Amino acid sequence: MTEVLFYHLQHVPIEKVLPQLLERSLERGWRAIVRAGGPERLEAINSLLWTYSDDSFLPHGTKSDGPAELEPVFLTVEEENPNGANVLFLVDGAAPGDLEPYERCVLMFDGRDEAALGAAREHWKRLKADGHDATYWQQDERGKWEKKA
Repeated sequence: MTEVLFYHLQHVPIEKVLPQLLERSLERGWRAIVRAGGPERLEAINSLLWTYSDDSFLPHGTKSDGPAELEPVFLTVEEENPNGANVLFLVDGAAPGDLEPYERCVLMFDGRDEAALGAAREHWKRLKADGHDATYWQQDERGKWEKKA
């Protein structure tokens, strides 16, 4: 079963957290999929990964960038795994769908958004019922992650 990590963002925005988690995934030798909730958000994430740091680069691409299988990090809004990713990042309301192809799924949600909280609770219930190993992580005031469940 896929390990599922729920990241409850409260004090540090996704724009700071996502690049760090993607860097760690690549350091482990993993390939990643980032699935966004919509095309506008996908474009914003694409731009973010080009500009988030002056001294770092995250190799990534979308369908418009060429062969997906060559991309260590592939950005999409669809339920697909064209680069053989080990880890799936779900952002901005993207639903888990089929997690079979992945070792790990990271579901990130804005803790200040009631709709996002409700959706995360429903995903938690369904994924636990399906037998996935789910853990819940919440940010403290300094932005550090604490395992809560």
